[in-house]
Amino acid sequence: MCVPPPPVFPPCLLMGGRYFSPFSSCQTGGSGIFFARPATAMKLLKLPVQSRDKSGRGPARRLRASGQIPAVIYGKSGVRHLTVKEPEFRLLMRAVAGTTALVEISDQSGVATLSLLQEIQRDARTDHFVHIDLREVSANEPMRVGVPVRVTGESVGVKLESGIIEISRHEIFVKCLPKDLPDIIMVDVTELHAGHSIHVSDLKPIPGITFIDHAEEVVVACVVPKVEEEPVAAEAVPAEGEAAATAEGAAPAEGEAAKAGDAKGAPAAGAKGAPAAGAKGAAPAAGAKGAAPAAGAKGAPAAAPAKGAAPAKPAGKK
Repeated sequence: MCVPPPPVFPPCLLMGGRYFSPFSSCQTGGSGIFFARPATAMKLLKLPVQSRDKSGRGPARRLRASGQIPAVIYGKSGVRHLTVKEPEFRLLMRAVAGTTALVEISDQSGVATLSLLQEIQRDARTDHFVHIDLREVSANEPMRVGVPVRVTGESVGVKLESGIIEISRHEIFVKCLPKDLPDIIMVDVTELHAGHSIHVSDLKPIPGITFIDHAEEVVVACVVPKVEEEPVAAEAVPAEGEAAATAEGAAPAEGEAAKAGDAKGAPAAGAKGAPAAGAKGAAPAAGAKGAAPAAGAKGAPAAAPAKGAAPAKPAGKK
């Protein structure tokens, strides 16, 4: 395999010709998980600084205006206020590139101190560095530090089982000596199936390094997204009162049905073939109780005289 040449850094960022190569050897765990250690376990960079006596907002503001960054280092030696040139610190941050690195600072007196970048403040509007916090470490004492996690490989669960890789921990805390500090932890998820996860206990142990995080804590998982089914709209069921009212309005009343039947069977007035009212021999209306025969009908009794009127004379008598 062709290995590219090492990156070129300024002399102030190198120590002993060491550099980090992305083509680093890997150790394979029993569960198919790869824990990658760089060719150089410890990434050490140098940074020149200057000591300062004045502190506070006013002096710090004047330092930033002159292109310098106020810095503070904490540790057993006490608290020291420092000044860092911004161009040199930007070069340092390019070399760090999201990894964990030890920084050896040296002031104008030539005193060198081993440290870690603790906190970096930047101006969100101008992107200038505002303040730097460094933590002093001893080369002979174990330290506790967080190491970034990087995932490599294409998971089987993603490729064949519709899974999604979910990184639960972007940083793993370890305890080790400065010389054993890894700059990055790489986890290979090639054999990770959907519904499975990689825990801290699955990582390959490394001599000189102790994982501080809980052994059952999830580092990377391959989850299957839940597909939400659209709810089927149920047909509206009418209430009991509404159903009764609908049924009552839909069925015609008995009287209306009977009237409709009679109207259908009775001939219309003036229809051809229908007997005229008062016609000779006209039949009385159906169902008419004691209906009087038509006027002038043969054998029909005479009409009763009105009250107080003279009785009619019998026919044929003068």
